Amino acid sequence: MMPGTGAAETLSSHAGSKMRPTKTVERPRLKIAIGTYGHTAALKDGSVKIEGVDADFIEVTPIIAAFRRMVRSGEFDVCEMAPTTYMLARAAGAPFIALPIFLMRRFHHGGFVYRTDAGIGKPQDLEGKKVGVRAYSVTTGVWTRGILLNEYGLDISKVTWVVDDEEHVTSLRLPPNVIHAPPGKSIAGMMAAGEIQAAFTGPAGIGRAGPPTSGWENRGQTPAQNYPELFSDAAVVEADWFRRTGIYPIHGAVVVKKAVLEKDPWVAKAMLDAFAAAKKPYLAQLKKGEAHTADDQYYRTVSQVVDDPLPYGMEQNRASIEALITYVVQQGLLPSRPNMSDTFVDPQALF
Repeated sequence: MMPGTGAAETLSSHAGSKMRPTKTVERPRLKIAIGTYGHTAALKDGSVKIEGVDADFIEVTPIIAAFRRMVRSGEFDVCEMAPTTYMLARAAGAPFIALPIFLMRRFHHGGFVYRTDAGIGKPQDLEGKKVGVRAYSVTTGVWTRGILLNEYGLDISKVTWVVDDEEHVTSLRLPPNVIHAPPGKSIAGMMAAGEIQAAFTGPAGIGRAGPPTSGWENRGQTPAQNYPELFSDAAVVEADWFRRTGIYPIHGAVVVKKAVLEKDPWVAKAMLDAFAAAKKPYLAQLKKGEAHTADDQYYRTVSQVVDDPLPYGMEQNRASIEALITYVVQQGLLPSRPNMSDTFVDPQALF
């Protein structure tokens, strides 16, 4: 990876010019990899434009595969990326920086299950147990471990975390209590066999098997394996946690190559404006009850707690960003706390 060199400072030095594209300025053509969601559909079908930018949208399924490609080869100019993966890549010198645009949101008291024969009834019962997660740096895992540590007193160093995929950032040194599943085994299979006692569900855990490729969810947990949730009243607990802390967990950060913003700093604000414009019709659909996917139903429900289920911008997300940075450092993924200004570009502060 190319070494990082004060991107935020460089961008700030351009801010005073307030340069905007004109007919005489070459329009940047950007290769963009983001997931297809209700709130990004208008961007991807071209009905909402990124002002001054020629956008080439690249389809990657599942979108998690794009994270790995961006981290390892810098394949895209703009890419969706798990926030934890981004922070680790940035610390390792990746030549891109994040905007405060988060394309997925999820609370994380739910989505963590256990075997009924494992003697688990509360978070601290996980000490001494083996818990499955796709990779240790998966952002879902970081959020849930942070909650279990800070809200419930779980000593996460006394849990053996079993992973069955590689980390996106290959230079990451894992804590000693993280082990890989034996060759040929998945954490979904190990959970079914009783070789691990608890696990994350969905793409972060037993809802898939193998690396991020199309159809990976078909090799994960079967419907017959109805493991109970650690928090049976997750939605109630999550709502209370949000009201107390203001934290609404972030996922799917949008990262942009530093070279793009150093040449055309106005692109940051153009991106924020375009994503916000694409979101508006989707939120209207949610309010009218016209969107019906699982994600739609989640955002419609959670909006009763958080109001805007997909808030963009630095101030709207500061508490959540700060919390995730704290959790990343607590869990040994970064040796020290990065500065907010070196981690995210605030497009609204540039102009």
